[in-house]
Amino acid sequence: MTPNKFTEPVVILPHLAKWIALSALTAALAGTASAFFLFALDWATATRLAHPWLLWLLPLAGFLVGLAYWRLGRNVEAGNNLLIDEIHDPKKTIPLRMAPLVLIGTVATHLCGGSAGREGTAVQMGGALADQLNRLLPLGPEDRRILLMAGISAGFASVFGTPLAGAIFGLEVLAIGRLRYDAILPCMAAAIVADLVGQAWGVHHTHYHIPFIPKLSGWGLAASVIAGVAFGLVGKLFADATHAISAQFKRHVTFAPARPLLGGAIVALAATLLPADAYLGLGIPTIVSSFQQPLPAYDFVGKLAFTVMTLGAGFKGGEVTPLFYIGATLGNALAPLLQLPFPLLAGMGFVAVFAGAANTPLASTMMAMELFGPEIGVYAALACVVSYLCSGHTGIYRAQRVGHAKRRGVPEGGRLSELFAAASSSDKR
Repeated sequence: MTPNKFTEPVVILPHLAKWIALSALTAALAGTASAFFLFALDWATATRLAHPWLLWLLPLAGFLVGLAYWRLGRNVEAGNNLLIDEIHDPKKTIPLRMAPLVLIGTVATHLCGGSAGREGTAVQMGGALADQLNRLLPLGPEDRRILLMAGISAGFASVFGTPLAGAIFGLEVLAIGRLRYDAILPCMAAAIVADLVGQAWGVHHTHYHIPFIPKLSGWGLAASVIAGVAFGLVGKLFADATHAISAQFKRHVTFAPARPLLGGAIVALAATLLPADAYLGLGIPTIVSSFQQPLPAYDFVGKLAFTVMTLGAGFKGGEVTPLFYIGATLGNALAPLLQLPFPLLAGMGFVAVFAGAANTPLASTMMAMELFGPEIGVYAALACVVSYLCSGHTGIYRAQRVGHAKRRGVPEGGRLSELFAAASSSDKR
């Protein structure tokens, strides 16, 4: 029976109760896993800083993690892309082993000085744990899709302390130019509860301070557009370079565990020969400094190079925190040229390079307002949207679909990887 305007509010109540309960359960699992992961990451970072020689164990750590995935985790090695594919085309429950494998792999990467992030780990743990509910409860394909999206939102929100951005990220990351509003309640509830669970476990997130945000002006808006172009191009460069390095390793090194072994040796040697300590690990101190003082203009290049080599070689972690670093330091460098306060441009770059590389301008704008205050909203939104448009049809997540293309003439409906393959074939002709 189709509900009328009087009965529909009553009919929706069981739906609300169901998804709030499922989302809260997902959030409890994801928030707890993220808290444990963040504590482990703090330990790994502190241990590495206290023992710099651990950098020389990076090749061995990469080999062991690569061997573990080769023996136990080939079906989960795709990571975030596997989650996105399962949401678009559900096939089978994601193995629970994804969570411990990516957690151990990421901690090992940071313990030995690899340049990586943490978002990928939290999102994969959140998605894998959420999908285990599919084994316990009678969920259909559509419900499973929504629960996976809630797990992604919970993981993202709990690792960064940004529940609203986390909720939108779970909706936005699946397809360029398209959101699934049927999952808005589960993603929102899971993100908020997961953040609260993390806080209950004692998780503390880094605070960034922008002391002064100027009033909107013609030049301020123009400068935001110019900066957005730069942020988008750098985001595109990061995504394309990471995929290109990964492809080269796969082409020339057939034994998968040997790829991070070789890549780890390159990173360790380069970090020893160059003054590159600031480009290892998460790089949080440098991100904080970008809001406080002018930094060398080449810092974003150094972090980009070390992260591309680390992730391209097959180390585990995430791309987002390095993108924050790259964006914040690039914004810091652009400030004198664009005549805007460097804390403001650091904050804009922090989110806008991520927006371009991940094709998530709405989540990135919301993150800026959660982290830096609502006053940055217009500046951040403009920079994120321009960055998103200028990064083209590429991205760090090759399983993203093209929902609505950024420009005419680009085929819609396929994966970014298929679009890239078609473009590469066309270039070779």
